[in-house]
Amino acid sequence: MLIINIERQEEIKKMLSCCKDYCSGYFQDLQTKGSELKIKEEFKNLETFFNALASKERLIIIETLKDQDRCVCELEAILDKSQSTISHHLRKLEKAELIYSFRKGNYTYYGLIKEKLNTYLKYLIKR
Repeated sequence: MLIINIERQEEIKKMLSCCKDYCSGYFQDLQTKGSELKIKEEFKNLETFFNALASKERLIIIETLKDQDRCVCELEAILDKSQSTISHHLRKLEKAELIYSFRKGNYTYYGLIKEKLNTYLKYLIKR
């Protein structure tokens, strides 16, 4: 349950009474709804998803992986960034489960998990 001071509660209740037919349990219902939403697992996953997208370089990596799997050296050439920088971005994308990796000889390749990307996007637009 959210804990806010009594003074702030009264201020919110006063505002609520101006914008809606206010009943005594309405404020409590809103606080309960807020508490439920804050622990919702989908929001934790969406937060990880959006953090993964919050970089131009990671968006470029996703765009690059739409058509084919790539090794790190290809991503280095595309982004003109160092291997360590690319690896940092790839870890963020892996944490969000947006990409997968596999070894082929001495190289590690990365691919896009399109289903996961679509799942997040569908969640945002569903009603």
